[in-house]
Amino acid sequence: MGQLNRITQQPDVMGGKACIRGMRVTVGMVVGQIGSGHSVDEILADYPYLEREDIMQALRYAAWRSEEREVTLATA
Repeated sequence: MGQLNRITQQPDVMGGKACIRGMRVTVGMVVGQIGSGHSVDEILADYPYLEREDIMQALRYAAWRSEEREVTLATA
């Protein structure tokens, strides 16, 4: 897993969702835009305060989270 220093989570920003550099731009929004067929260049044009590495880290973070495993613990 590469470094994800641009992905932040703060309880008072977007309800604690993973965001880009503390801004009100969520990882989910970026991934949703890519999933809708928008290119990285289109996203950068629509959100000029984002940088290419912001988008790349959002995609890496989403990929990492999708590989997470849930472990069911035995109840007492």
